[in-house]
Amino acid sequence: MSEGKIPGRNELEIGKILSALSDANRRRVVLTLLAEPEGTERTCTSFELPVTKATSTFHFRVLREAGLTYDVSYGNRKGVSLRRSDVEARFPGLLKAVADAESHRTMS
Repeated sequence: MSEGKIPGRNELEIGKILSALSDANRRRVVLTLLAEPEGTERTCTSFELPVTKATSTFHFRVLREAGLTYDVSYGNRKGVSLRRSDVEARFPGLLKAVADAESHRTMS
């Protein structure tokens, strides 16, 4: 897989996914999308991440390159959606485990 290419379902790597999820802002994006109906698409700015635009762009690139999200370009804005079915097919239960761990962490 070349740099910047979105991995196919069978190319998803657990290490890249876990690395992408190691950042709280990126987890926030994934968990927000996970809480929405499958296929939900949101604009990148709708997540209101507490970072600069450049850092936000970086976070969304990491998520995309890890295979966690799809980006859809609308010219002057981007939409993002979770690759829920691909991640679940490749690593069953991973997204639920991440959501459960975050829920447990915030309750402690």
